Amino acid sequence: MEIENKKALVFGGTSGIGLAACEQLIDKGAEVIAISRDPSKANSVKHNRLSFESCDVRIEDEVKQIFEKYAPFDILVSAATGGSRAAGPFLEMDMHGFKNSFDKLWGYANIVRYGTNYLSSNGTIVLVSGAPARRMKPGQIALSAVGGAVENLVRGVAKEIAPKRINSVAPGVIDTPMFSQEGEDRKIFLNSMTEANTIKRAGKPEEVAKGIIFVIENEFVRERYFCFIRSNRSVVLRSYN
Repeated sequence: MEIENKKALVFGGTSGIGLAACEQLIDKGAEVIAISRDPSKANSVKHNRLSFESCDVRIEDEVKQIFEKYAPFDILVSAATGGSRAAGPFLEMDMHGFKNSFDKLWGYANIVRYGTNYLSSNGTIVLVSGAPARRMKPGQIALSAVGGAVENLVRGVAKEIAPKRINSVAPGVIDTPMFSQEGEDRKIFLNSMTEANTIKRAGKPEEVAKGIIFVIENEFVRERYFCFIRSNRSVVLRSYN
């Protein structure tokens, strides 16, 4: 798909990977709407051509209203986490926290369910999953379960909506506001998460955004394919057949 002059909606578009995707889409000439529960988080955005909307992806009516307002559109991206994430040993985990981790899945489900019908005939959807869906580390059971569910959602929906496309991009450890640590504590934490990787640093949001742009532009990456950016930063296209 040629991105220039296309309309893109990006959920979770006011920080981290979502914001980086917004900026790269704008650089390529798209009209972009960044959607977040808290649009005020985007105070540092460098583009004055970026529009903002407030929406909680867990609430169906809010999601529907966004789509009705901006339809039709060509590109639909979601990097919205939906809420909090549980971590740690499963047998010690607060089950309320575990359930809340699946808010990401429910948000993605709302976006795909209600947004697909408003996509242009050759439109494309990209959901951000995560490496724990396939390469789980200790304490990542919730992340792995949610990521696996997201990827299976993509796999199933892909066959239903063709020739429209849906793909997922699954990054490893990325330095985003999702991590609350600051200063030296943040550096130590991210180093501990990546010391066993081939590239021994956390990824940058703009690096993952390039993967999102790739699956948007490359129309061969459709219905049967999944783009996976592993924690060691290699890119693999996997067939769903």
